[in-house]
Amino acid sequence: MVTLKYLTEPGLAGFFWPVVLTAVLVAILGGALSWLVVVRRLSFIGQGISHSAFGGVGLALVLGAGTAGATSNALLMGVVLVFAIASALLIAAIADRRSGNTDAAIGIVLSVAMAIGFLLHHHAQRAAAARGLTPPPSIEQVLFGSITTIAWSDLWLGAVLGAVALWLLVWKRHAVLFWMFDEPAAEAFGVPTASVRSLVLAVLAVVVVITMKLAGVVLATAVLVLPGAAALRLSSRLGTVITLSISLGLFCSLAGLVAAFELDVQPGPTIVLAMVACDLLARLLARR
Repeated sequence: MVTLKYLTEPGLAGFFWPVVLTAVLVAILGGALSWLVVVRRLSFIGQGISHSAFGGVGLALVLGAGTAGATSNALLMGVVLVFAIASALLIAAIADRRSGNTDAAIGIVLSVAMAIGFLLHHHAQRAAAARGLTPPPSIEQVLFGSITTIAWSDLWLGAVLGAVALWLLVWKRHAVLFWMFDEPAAEAFGVPTASVRSLVLAVLAVVVVITMKLAGVVLATAVLVLPGAAALRLSSRLGTVITLSISLGLFCSLAGLVAAFELDVQPGPTIVLAMVACDLLARLLARR
């Protein structure tokens, strides 16, 4: 198997193990939040955040991030993270208004950020070519993820950001659960629902930025939706749903990664297809 060769040979193991561990990190983060996204119906907002992050990628490249090196990778992730959180907070502010206009407003934020991202990415490519510098990541790498862009520094930075994001949710778990299941009642009981909504969307933005390295902008939302959707078809108990969501996310991420290694393709699409297969299987089991 090509996968065993990649993970055992000394010359290759140091290159591919960060990819595997990043896939595990993405699965844990996505699985831990996926059920919340599905129950609260935040899928489209998550789509808006993930696509808006592409604008942050373009901005980071223009600022000089995205070249080789741990410092540059940290700068790239930092700029994209700030841009994604800003987009999430903007979406939260819009969603606070008339619910009938929310989808249209999210579509506007998404479209504007994507357009800005494409223009800035094109400018960064032309600037790098004119100066004879290393070209920035291609559009395909940003949109669909790339194995070649994942390093140990990305893994550790993503792990720290993910741990902080999950700790914030655990710290505010009572308010988050109350808001998630009954927002009007939570507000009546004094829960700061606007702050809780902003916190949840900011955490989603953090997970999206971490996932982008592996699955890309376009497919990041699938990691936040499919494991939870499958788990909710198999159980109605919260603890079981969370456990199933994380377990399915881990299984599908590793299975998709093995398929990507064996077929020599980008990991993002294969991971998402594995999650789609799990969701379809869950549908069949739920009917029985």
